[in-house]
Amino acid sequence: MAGVKALRKIQLGDESPAGTAVAASTIWRGLGAIEDQREVVFAEEDVGVLPGVDRTYTPKLLAALAMEETEATFEQLPYILEAGVKSVSGVKDGDGSGYAYTFAFPTTAANTPLTYTIEMGDNQAVEEMEYSFVQEFTLSGAVGEALKMSATWVGRQVSTSSFTGALSIPTVEEILFQKGVLYIDDTGGSIGDGLVSNSLIAMSLNVTTGFVPLFAADGELYFSVHKQVAPEVTLDLTFEHDATAVAAKVDWRAETTQLIRLLFQGTALETAGTTYTYKTLNIDLAGKWKMIDAIGDQDGNDVVTGHLRARYSSADTLFAEVIVVNELSALP
Repeated sequence: MAGVKALRKIQLGDESPAGTAVAASTIWRGLGAIEDQREVVFAEEDVGVLPGVDRTYTPKLLAALAMEETEATFEQLPYILEAGVKSVSGVKDGDGSGYAYTFAFPTTAANTPLTYTIEMGDNQAVEEMEYSFVQEFTLSGAVGEALKMSATWVGRQVSTSSFTGALSIPTVEEILFQKGVLYIDDTGGSIGDGLVSNSLIAMSLNVTTGFVPLFAADGELYFSVHKQVAPEVTLDLTFEHDATAVAAKVDWRAETTQLIRLLFQGTALETAGTTYTYKTLNIDLAGKWKMIDAIGDQDGNDVVTGHLRARYSSADTLFAEVIVVNELSALP
């Protein structure tokens, strides 16, 4: 029987140590496909044959998975963050049922991501790639929608496999844009003080993680280790053309460091804890406006989009940090 799209599936399993393929432990609730990115070289030569002969070789192996945009959830966003920011454990919030996963972006030393073995296929065939981590991810949203997440993963190689069986589809809760609030404070202030009301209508957090495969002569055609180069974090915020937008232009022109907090809350935790009562996504950034666009319009309504580039602020000891609170003591 030919492959059926409705029977496609992506399954993840966290590795220890990195690069040792493991069975999957959860199903990804989203879309995507593994791509074999091996290089096949056709050797150039003069051998008296007009079209050339079939001499080829493969000098390097690589694999990739583009997780397409899908609804962000409190339960599955941490997979992208663990593979794209750093490996962390959930910390129980006092006597509550919530667990906080805190992903601090690197400043003076590289982070270590959690690597995964990823299985993907349909009813016709299954492939897998090991030593998989996230190179880029985006978290975006707009009024009337759930937040959306997407990610680009890289892995060692593609090999034929089979699905790990007996996995249940996990229960998830979508993160809703309009349940979020925005805070903007100047450097030296307390992040989370400057509430911005009735202004934010869209956002997009874009991250290049800095994690790259390191190819070297090590007896294999795939990469044996990874490294982290400089990460890049940017945030686009679209406001009503109001006092907030006007103030952002002033801070842009003055090159004032901004402290940004985006806080999204979901349903109440089964038991409230010391810090958290609701499922939570908290994004904290320090940075400066790179550009404030000219006034635009959305359905006849004037809007302004600001583009913030996150940078470490020594005065505020902050670069970027994401906290996700759910009720999972560990990621499945």
